[in-house]
Amino acid sequence: MKKAGIIIILVLLIDQISKIYIKTHFALDEYIAIFGADWAKIYFTENKGAAWGFQLNNIFTFLSEKQAKIILTLFRVVAISGIGYWLYTTIKKQATSIFIVAVSLIFAGAIGNIIDSVFYGVLFNESTGNNVAIFLSESGGYASFFHGKVVDMFYFPMWRGILPSWIPFKGGEAFTFFNAIFNIADAAISCGVGLLIFFNKRAFPDG
Repeated sequence: MKKAGIIIILVLLIDQISKIYIKTHFALDEYIAIFGADWAKIYFTENKGAAWGFQLNNIFTFLSEKQAKIILTLFRVVAISGIGYWLYTTIKKQATSIFIVAVSLIFAGAIGNIIDSVFYGVLFNESTGNNVAIFLSESGGYASFFHGKVVDMFYFPMWRGILPSWIPFKGGEAFTFFNAIFNIADAAISCGVGLLIFFNKRAFPDG
């Protein structure tokens, strides 16, 4: 239990400190190169939906953006409650260290993004191309509870170019690898899932 607690607290601290710093020091879409590299940037953007910019109302068009947002946030809260219970019960059953580390990373990452979704709309005013957000601004927040946007900042466009014409569907089109913009919470979730996949036999020795 102690190991899981340390991982969760560290991930949450690093995640939230980095997000609050970016939110209060960068205007929306502002970026800086990391060590002068064109392929590694701190790029401030905000995600209204889930991973990869997915928004529920793009599929269920009868939902408004606000309705879709609150449904997605509530789903995250329910999901993280399930993950937390799963972590607690498996620790009690003396799960392997690799399993505890992996699920702790996933749990912490999910909480990190939930904090943004639930509270950031109330805690900060709007970030725009000309405005750096203020924490607890006198003008109030940019949204109500459960309608906050997730802060993303790490961008690694390692390769840009035109895909060969022989590639099906996308041949001849402009392409960027890696085009996702993410945060520490996203990285923790990805690392946790990666550990479960690549160390499956060690994580689930009785499987």
